[in-house]
Amino acid sequence: MKTRVTELLGITYPIIQGGMAWVAEHHLAAAVSEAGGLGLIGGANAPGEVVRQEIREAKKLTDKPFGVNVMLMSPHADDVAKVVVEEGIRVVTTGAGNPEKYMEMWKAAGIKVIPVVASVALARRMEKYGADAVVAEGYESGGHIGEQTTMTLVPQVKDAVSIPVIAAGGIGDGRGIAASFMLGAEAVQIGTRFVVSKEAVVHENYKQRIIRAKDIDTAVTGRSHGHPVRCLRNKMTREYVKLEQEGKTFEELEYLTLGTLRKAVQEGDVDLGTVMAGQIAGLISREQTCKEIVDEMMKQASQLLNWK
Repeated sequence: MKTRVTELLGITYPIIQGGMAWVAEHHLAAAVSEAGGLGLIGGANAPGEVVRQEIREAKKLTDKPFGVNVMLMSPHADDVAKVVVEEGIRVVTTGAGNPEKYMEMWKAAGIKVIPVVASVALARRMEKYGADAVVAEGYESGGHIGEQTTMTLVPQVKDAVSIPVIAAGGIGDGRGIAASFMLGAEAVQIGTRFVVSKEAVVHENYKQRIIRAKDIDTAVTGRSHGHPVRCLRNKMTREYVKLEQEGKTFEELEYLTLGTLRKAVQEGDVDLGTVMAGQIAGLISREQTCKEIVDEMMKQASQLLNWK
């Protein structure tokens, strides 16, 4: 089970939980870490003090390593970047931007920095600025997406950098883990399957919508203004795509989605809310504990890769 990533992060299994906004809070992060992976608290747009509280609550539930995902587009990113140092977090992943301005501070604090990248160029840049590993996230993932598939992105990033590569996007079982390793990854990041874990504090409607999803049930909104987001089809996505086709402005379209992820996750509105999920949703058929998910995936991957 040992890879450069498990050694780097001090974890048992090469599985990282995605830092999903409104989903990746302390209960889920602690449960994934307790199961042998690396749990993440999703900073999203939360103020620094909210993230601080989440970190402290997670520490009450686990003594295993866990990290924080810092969304760089957040207006609170500067505060969150300082909070992770003050609270002794050992691992930070970053998304939606370039973390270069925080790298010196984080590295001085001994934090392992793992940016999420959607291109070879950004992966090379992150290695140059001191990243310890990169998450190569493919188009199949839920939430904000790039243009490359996981199948094409991971091997190209692997060939371009010397630091470890973590595969993300379209991975939901041991077959996906095994395939990622064959492409050159040394760990995987998984989001959608953990949304349906028993420990995820997510409205039952959201979980059931993922469980009922078919292979063709995701839609991508926001292509017209360069901020594509993958979620499950519903009334909101149909209206959004219709307005995009009519040429509505970025501001008009954003107004349509304001607060809709929280509406889906917390209030269970899966018609007008944003139900972020990856294309792997059609593979997920039941709710399990994080330990059951991790154990099942690792058993299947181990058999396929002939790990002892």
